[in-house]
Amino acid sequence: MKETLAHLITLEMGKLISEARGEVDLAASILQYYAEHGPGFAAHEPLDVEEGEAYLVNEPLGVLLGVMPWNFPLYQVVRFAGPNLVVGNTVMVKHAGICPQSALALEVLFRDAGAPEGVYMNLFVSHDEISRIIDSPVVKGASLTGSERAGAQVAERAGRNMKPSLLELGGSDVFIVLDGEGLERTVGAAVAGRMANTGQSCVASKRFIVLAEVYDDFVEGMRRQFAALEAGDPSDEATTLGPLSSEQAASDLAEQIRETVDQGAELLIGGGRIDRPGAFVQPTILTGVKPGMRAYAEELFGPAAVIYRVQDEDEAIALANDSQYGLGGSVFCSDVERGRRVAERVETGMVWVNHPTSTQPDLPFGGIKRSGYGRELSKLGMQEFVNRKLVRVLPPDAELSGIAG
Repeated sequence: MKETLAHLITLEMGKLISEARGEVDLAASILQYYAEHGPGFAAHEPLDVEEGEAYLVNEPLGVLLGVMPWNFPLYQVVRFAGPNLVVGNTVMVKHAGICPQSALALEVLFRDAGAPEGVYMNLFVSHDEISRIIDSPVVKGASLTGSERAGAQVAERAGRNMKPSLLELGGSDVFIVLDGEGLERTVGAAVAGRMANTGQSCVASKRFIVLAEVYDDFVEGMRRQFAALEAGDPSDEATTLGPLSSEQAASDLAEQIRETVDQGAELLIGGGRIDRPGAFVQPTILTGVKPGMRAYAEELFGPAAVIYRVQDEDEAIALANDSQYGLGGSVFCSDVERGRRVAERVETGMVWVNHPTSTQPDLPFGGIKRSGYGRELSKLGMQEFVNRKLVRVLPPDAELSGIAG
C-alpha cells in the first residue's frame, strides 16, 4: 500500500519517489499519533476553583469543509482530517484538481479502516462552489491550505456566516546563518530546506540571511550543491531534481526570476527552464535582491533561493521580519543560547534552531501575518474546531454572586 500511494503522489504532482514514500510515512505517523493521544486531548479538562467543580468539555462542532492543496496530497489532508475525526467532527475534503487518485485512495483507506459512511468524504467540486458549501447550515467550519487569494475568500465567507476558519497560506521562510562553525552541515541543511519537494512547500527555506564573515563560503557551497542536482523522471530513484507540479507553475516561477533579474538582481546560477520535456526549472540562486524587486516580497514556489549578506545579528532579524509572511523560519548557530534568543525575535508561527523548518505530529504547525492563522497538529490541532464548553457545578445552597453579562 505504501508503494501504491507513493507512486500515485509522484504520478499526479511530480514529487520525487523517495520523498513521496516519506510523505506516506508522515501521514501514517500523524494518524497513529492521534489514535494514541487524541482521546486524552479530547477528555474533560478540570479547572481549579474554590467551591464545587468546573471543567471544560471539548465538543465537536459537526461537519467541516477542508480545502486542500496539491503539494502534499496525503500529509496535508491527514493533518486536517486526523484530529478532527478523532474529536468527533466529520470532514468533507475538496482536494486539488490535479490529485484525484490520491484523494480517492485516502477515502478508501478511511472506509477500509472502519470509518462510518460519510464521516470522511471527498467533494469533487469546482472552486466556485466552495462559497455555497460554506453557506450551508450543515457546515460548521472551514479549513484551507493554499494561496492567499483562496484563503481570503474562505475566511470572508466563513466570517459572513459566523463560522470558524483556519488558514495555512504562503510562506517565505528565513534561514539565518550566524556563524561558520559546521558550515558544511549548514549548507547541506540549506539545500535540503530549499529543495525538498522541488521547493514547492510553504515552509521551504526561501530567504537565506547570512552574516558577512561566512557569506562567500556559504554561497559557494550552495552553488556547488545546486549545480550537482540532476533533473529527470521523478519516479527514477537516481533523479535529484523533479519537475514542478504543472507547466503554469514552472512558467510563473521563471517569470518571477526573470523580472527580478531585470530589476537589478544578480543571477548566480540557473534562472531559466531546463531543455527537456516537463515542467522543469533550473535550480536558481539570486543575490543582490532589494526592496521593490519581485523576489524580495513574493514567495518563490520552486527551486529558487535568495541569499542576503548582513553585517550583524540585528540586521539579520530586521531583514527576516521585513516580510508579509510569517509561517516558519530557522536559525543556524553554534551557540545554542544565541540561536534561541534570535529565534524568539523572529516574527513567525514557528522557528527551528539548527534545523530547517519541519513538521512532526506532536508539534503545532501554523503561522501569522499573511501566512494565515490557527494551529494544526499537536494538542492544539484538536482544539480549533471544538466547542470548549465550560461546565460549572455548585452545591444547591451556594451563594449567588459574580453574575455578569
